[in-house]
Amino acid sequence: MTKEFDLGALLAERGAERYELHGKYLNHQLPRMLHTIGFDKVYERAEGAHFWDADGNDYLDMLAGFGVMGVGRHHPVVRKALHDVLDAQLADLTRFDCQPLPGLLAERILTHSPHLDRVFFGNSGTEAVETALKFARFATGRPRILYCDHAFHGLTTGSLSVNGEDGFRDGFAPLLPDTAVPLGDLDTLERELKKGDVAALIVEPIQGKGVHEAPPGYLRAAQELLHKHKALLIADEVQTGLGRTGDFYAYQHEDGVEPDLVCVAKSLSGGYVPVSATLGKDWIFKKVYSSMDRVLVHSASFGANAQAMAAGLAVLSVMEDEQIVANARATGEQLKSRLAALIDKYELLADVRGRGLMIGIEFGRPKSLKLRSRWTMLQAARKGLFAQMVVVPLLQRHRILTQVSGDHLEVIKLIPPLVIGEEDVDRFVDAFTAVMDDAHSGGGLMWDFGKTLVKQAVANR
Repeated sequence: MTKEFDLGALLAERGAERYELHGKYLNHQLPRMLHTIGFDKVYERAEGAHFWDADGNDYLDMLAGFGVMGVGRHHPVVRKALHDVLDAQLADLTRFDCQPLPGLLAERILTHSPHLDRVFFGNSGTEAVETALKFARFATGRPRILYCDHAFHGLTTGSLSVNGEDGFRDGFAPLLPDTAVPLGDLDTLERELKKGDVAALIVEPIQGKGVHEAPPGYLRAAQELLHKHKALLIADEVQTGLGRTGDFYAYQHEDGVEPDLVCVAKSLSGGYVPVSATLGKDWIFKKVYSSMDRVLVHSASFGANAQAMAAGLAVLSVMEDEQIVANARATGEQLKSRLAALIDKYELLADVRGRGLMIGIEFGRPKSLKLRSRWTMLQAARKGLFAQMVVVPLLQRHRILTQVSGDHLEVIKLIPPLVIGEEDVDRFVDAFTAVMDDAHSGGGLMWDFGKTLVKQAVANR
């Protein structure tokens, strides 16, 4: 007789060992890093845009699991859909039938993408990108993909080949023979296209690393050049898609842009079941799946599983019923404008940029001598330490979770759940103002922590 499995009892018995277990059996550097910067919290539960610890303290989530929790944590509609699909005991993943949920989700997401026709469902953002790369190469008969400097498209080998950050690529060569071009540089793009071997350009309409938006008109002009040279435009909307930037897709901020392939993931999961989608034009899919012999030429073992499809359908229902996209647009503009108003007040604050609820806060070299000397000390040890100095007190003193936007960047990226409201904006701006006041006071705990970070950076060299 099978012994009863009690998940609650297991967590009650072993949950306190979380950091020790991770250090012993998983990535040992993660708990080490969390201990170093004081992020080794123990969160007990979560809802919407908030966590709570064992003492009942409330934390504001401005990270959303790297953008996964678009409709917030544990949304009741998504929870119910998952309970319903489990209770239905569907004959899922037989591989030799056609279940209704994948078709229904494809139909629904394509209503937001009227120029696209078909969908491939996978399990992650990097898998969506891998699918787009394969489809573009096969459909065009060409080998080379262009990507933009500082892009992030994933960490599996194919997507790593179009990753514009050397820190992720180092030590994993040889990769695919793809080519970087500067974001916004149409002359370089055309020069590469004239070589005749380019299958596609893959681009994030707003780059996650540093929160840099494609210049106005770039996507449309790039699309025209690509099509002129019989190449494709791939829009990576893994982080920017599903309302994040105040439109359903970020490329929709520019008129006339109709990518040939679009990659989405993250928010489509509802924060529960990994799912991704690669949307594309009919002719591309028909070329890849050109005969019955090629019916499984590209597939995923867990792709289009019932739980993922149910989560995706529930997420799209929530987005439409609760006007999530409109909230991201309005709340994001309120947050960005209030932060931008602080630039003249704080000499360490250089820029505030982004769209919707994808906002980058950049710090820069101050003018005053005392602050400049401290800034120079941090930069000499490791670029990015000042941004980390801001992130840490936001969590430790104000219970707000944020992230530095990339390695060696003095940029904090805000990508909260798209359900945050005015009260959350007030809380973040008040906390950020307090941290900036401390940073500009010329002393205090913040600069003491900076010295600790410097020592750590030097020790890791």
